[in-house]
Amino acid sequence: MWVNEPEVNEVAVTAPAVDEPVAGETLHSILDRVAAAYPEVTAEFPSEKESITYRDLAASARSMAAGLLALGVARGEPVGILCPNAPEFLVSLFAVSAAGGAATPLPLPLGMRHAGAYPARLTAIAEAAGMRKILVSHRFGTLADGLTDTLPGLELISTDSLSGDGGLPEVGGGDLAIVQFTSGSTSLPKGVRLTHDNVVSGLAAIREGIALGRRDGGGFWLPLFHDMGLFGTLSAVLIGIPAFVWSPLSFIKDPARWLREFLASGATITAMPNFGYDQLAAAFTDTEAAELDMAHWRIAFNGAEPIAADAVRAFCDRFAPGGFTPETMFGVYGMAEATLAVCFPPLGREPRFEHVDRDKLADGGRAVPVEPDAPGARAIAGVGAPVKGVRLRVVDPDAGGDLADGQVGEILIQGAPVTAGYLAVDRTDESFVDGWLRTGDLGYRRDGEVFVTGRRKEMITVRGANYYPQDVEAVARRTPGIYKGRCVAVAAPDGAESILLIAETAAAGADADALAAALRAAVSAELGLAAVTVRLVSPRAIPRTSSGKFQRLAARELVATTP
Repeated sequence: MWVNEPEVNEVAVTAPAVDEPVAGETLHSILDRVAAAYPEVTAEFPSEKESITYRDLAASARSMAAGLLALGVARGEPVGILCPNAPEFLVSLFAVSAAGGAATPLPLPLGMRHAGAYPARLTAIAEAAGMRKILVSHRFGTLADGLTDTLPGLELISTDSLSGDGGLPEVGGGDLAIVQFTSGSTSLPKGVRLTHDNVVSGLAAIREGIALGRRDGGGFWLPLFHDMGLFGTLSAVLIGIPAFVWSPLSFIKDPARWLREFLASGATITAMPNFGYDQLAAAFTDTEAAELDMAHWRIAFNGAEPIAADAVRAFCDRFAPGGFTPETMFGVYGMAEATLAVCFPPLGREPRFEHVDRDKLADGGRAVPVEPDAPGARAIAGVGAPVKGVRLRVVDPDAGGDLADGQVGEILIQGAPVTAGYLAVDRTDESFVDGWLRTGDLGYRRDGEVFVTGRRKEMITVRGANYYPQDVEAVARRTPGIYKGRCVAVAAPDGAESILLIAETAAAGADADALAAALRAAVSAELGLAAVTVRLVSPRAIPRTSSGKFQRLAARELVATTP
């Protein structure tokens, strides 16, 4: 934990304040200013027991950039970054930026069960990006050896063997800075093209939205190749405050230990999907939670998946004795295409949920408020208003016209942080309407507040009626026997007029048959939906994205091809 403010280097006296972006700036030029003003502030990587000062980060990035130029990296060329949450990831990202290339963070294998499909996934990304070179962490020697034969035509370069001392090119705000591949929760990953202007604007919106300042510090465990992990970390680094970056495995294996380390670091801000707060609440007893000192925790970003009212309430109740306040829970809406932030709630406000009629929401597209205990009530999280630089509309998905408050439609966005398109031109053409990005998300507005209700691709139609998969899943999770409540609902394959409910369980034989029957009965009784097929799978079988979100459509394909 830090106590005193870091001293400002004399070089910073004549430079613009690092808290204020300058028109046309780039990621590496901002880092240079940070390194001059706060040279001894560090990015810490507790899982690796390593750290790097911002002075050394800037110097190492420029040396690696010269090495990249010597290898022939062209302006705007996507350069892959295959690194864990470790110093070399940040060095590589800023190096590609300084060389004029487009840093392209690459996903890591999610575990041994996914290792066989990993080369094919990397190949698909490399082909989509037109990638020729991948910077590979020196920690991945064995992985790199295995990929050499399976990724023909790609040059794998170790991060610890690349340096130089030549001049660097002029790079401007309109140049491509990052190609961010989406997590692919509803489709194959897409390469989002983000310029330096996009990223700088997006980070400025985050900074203003949470009043990020010198007494803050960021602490994150999401992978740096994921947009929430990447831009959360950059929001700290690029104003010169401490950043703490753990490995995702450290959180997954021991959430309680991670939380204790996060609190001990003095970091004030973290970010994770809703399921992360579920795991933290389950990792502590009331007595253990009361012994924590959480008073300095200022912002707990909750995003990247639907925000569950029960999970938020359980977390706040569990940790209130330790000093966690409801105002700290910060439910947000964002996406890689907007350089992360789309909507933030007001600072200092407790989480807001609106209870609406579930059936009218799904089948009629109307958010009709009801009492929280009314039959069929569904809690929808309010995520505030668009952040600085972002404009938002809710439109009829078919007719395209703007909708009134309380009417559910597709969310469209545009603004300085928003991408101009994807790597594939045909996707760009489908995703933009008159300069507005079609997010694919459904939602509505009420008195200036935005409420996100689900993904358009995931809506399920059965015999002319629409259903949100979240409603089916919420009913299923209350049925004993599902492993940690893990289940997904999707439209049945092959055009069948029914819902397919996929649930993880350790039950077998007669117990499994009884669980399947109980799930069908519960969904039928709660939703009036008899056309439900239940498919039980083993624990941890449902595919997830890099941030831990369930991949509903991938799960459907998995069970469709599994006897």
